[in-house]
Amino acid sequence: MSGTMAAALRGSLVTLVKGLSGPRWQHLASRPLSLSSSLSGAEPPPARADATFKVTMVPGDGVGPELMTAVKEVFKAGDVPVEFEEFHLSEVQNMASEEKLEQVLTSMKNNKVAIKGKIHTPMEFKGELASYEMRLRRKLDLFANVVHVNSLPGYNTRHNNLDLVIIREQTEGEYSSLEHESVSGVIECLKIITREKSRRIAKFAFDYATKKGRNKVTAVHKANIMKLGDGLFLQSCAEVAQLYPKIKYENIIIDNCCMQLVQNPYQFDVLVMPNLYGNIIDNLAAGLVGGAGVVPGESYSAEYAVFETGARHPFAQAVGRNIANPTAMLLSAANMLRHLNLEYHSQMVSDAVKRVIKQGKVRTRDLGGYCTTGDFVHAIVENLRHRPIY
Repeated sequence: MSGTMAAALRGSLVTLVKGLSGPRWQHLASRPLSLSSSLSGAEPPPARADATFKVTMVPGDGVGPELMTAVKEVFKAGDVPVEFEEFHLSEVQNMASEEKLEQVLTSMKNNKVAIKGKIHTPMEFKGELASYEMRLRRKLDLFANVVHVNSLPGYNTRHNNLDLVIIREQTEGEYSSLEHESVSGVIECLKIITREKSRRIAKFAFDYATKKGRNKVTAVHKANIMKLGDGLFLQSCAEVAQLYPKIKYENIIIDNCCMQLVQNPYQFDVLVMPNLYGNIIDNLAAGLVGGAGVVPGESYSAEYAVFETGARHPFAQAVGRNIANPTAMLLSAANMLRHLNLEYHSQMVSDAVKRVIKQGKVRTRDLGGYCTTGDFVHAIVENLRHRPIY
């Protein structure tokens, strides 16, 4: 090789090395090397996300603001790439108006994802149409409410190792807001059941079962008494079931379902039902695994997803006492991260919450402990700080 050619080659190598040491490549040095999953025998941890996601936050009433504070503290400790647009909407604290409702709706429509506390409607308010909670659901068409009832590791209940899903249609049924006094002392409430929405929620339930690898869908009804209304719902579920031959389909009357859930909940997998029954079953099932403070939930439309607690209670008597259990909201927040494809952060938050409960040293009063909300959140934050970094 001639001296001129050798010098040119050395110059090219020097230029290449300098280029690799520049800012464009420096970030690669901080990335750990990982073995192929086929060689190491384990799946590699999911890559972290670089983008920041905007999420609408509506703390709601009761202990909702305290639960949202817990979410923000845990997300900060875990370096979760989420930015919250926070709106306070409350009928109890006179913080509700048409303008504020529109602001919340605009934010939700832009972000597509929200995390929300319970917006409580006082009993003395007449007419469900005045409820901002219901109006949000209807304007966003959040027709499917999903509550995953899962036993917590390390916390023993009457039935352990529970794993069932409750899917509720929440835009019609008994909550249609159509009631009136026909004559003095006589109130008529209309229950609306439509074929379109019954088939839609049934298809959602079977699609969910298929996607999540579940084996059975059970329709909950009272068609033995309400032969037309619940009869239409039951007929719609049966028609949709024929399109999913690999998923076992059954139906059960609501009162028997309540008894069976208490006696032998293991027979159920995915349950689908109209609005009112879902409200009741959500709360009953939450009681099987620890109560309203530990069960997450979410509501879906074709475009939007709203994450909240599974059993919707404002827990007003606990406001300001630092005793609320943030587990349900934190697990719901973890589900939200999974929905955003932030799998690493979702698993990180979920594992930290469940690890603290399993250790049994820090538990809120509803789980038989004596710790405050702040103590519980602090324990989760400490867990996150000592997590392995991938």
